Amino acid sequence: MNDAVRKLVLSRRLTPTQRRIAREVVNRAGEVAYLSAAELAELAQVSQPSVTRFAIALGFDGYPSLKRKLRDLAGNTKPEAAGNDMQQAVRDEMANLGRLAETLADTRRVQVAAGLLAKTRPLLVLGLRAAAPLAGYFNYFAAKIHPEVRVLDHGGSMLPERLEQAAGSGAKAVLAFALPRYPRELLDALDEAKRLSMCVVVITDSPVSPAAERADVTLCAAVGSQFVFDLHTAPMVMTMVLLQAMSDVDPGATQRRLESFELSASRRHLFVE
Repeated sequence: MNDAVRKLVLSRRLTPTQRRIAREVVNRAGEVAYLSAAELAELAQVSQPSVTRFAIALGFDGYPSLKRKLRDLAGNTKPEAAGNDMQQAVRDEMANLGRLAETLADTRRVQVAAGLLAKTRPLLVLGLRAAAPLAGYFNYFAAKIHPEVRVLDHGGSMLPERLEQAAGSGAKAVLAFALPRYPRELLDALDEAKRLSMCVVVITDSPVSPAAERADVTLCAAVGSQFVFDLHTAPMVMTMVLLQAMSDVDPGATQRRLESFELSASRRHLFVE
């Protein structure tokens, strides 16, 4: 169903507020089909009139018509409640992983992204605010298979300078983690990267995120929003999928670098076996 919903949502140019609603509709189509306009507005943290305007922007005469369309796409089967709120949040994450697995039936997009990132020297990894830990997570492992990785996890006036310096050093691509709430500085940095003729690979939560508009390759992995703070389980899995694909670009070089690290780790007694 999600592919059909994506096509429905992406058929129109949406405002930033409408994209926030669209993200919830795409990621939770089966659930949204049975929510009131007020409930969807609360979920997306927008006003109720914004939900109505969103439905009209998609070509419907109002929100009830949009709900009927979503029910048709869902087969008109109302989801059943599943335990307490914590259990439901975990099950939602399982559903996010299930949708991610479905999208990986076609690996071409991941392979294109991996090829761009494996070949660039240096490799830039951009993640601000909530996405900064994911950028660091990617960097820790990528540094074992890539000769030069630079993490950009702080904004401010130095960020454009570091992008320029990397471009001057030969950087041809940047990997950005763009997760809600999307920092304005991140989007500005992606615009700067494009100005510097870099290819932009984005791991983001939705095909209608503002970062997707700036990306050459977009890899989507939904975030969970049942708790006070978002869950990033699926984006973390997508991170490891991308790292695996990068290691497959040149398996021989990957193996040599990993063996070199293991020898160094053994010599320095880094780990308790």
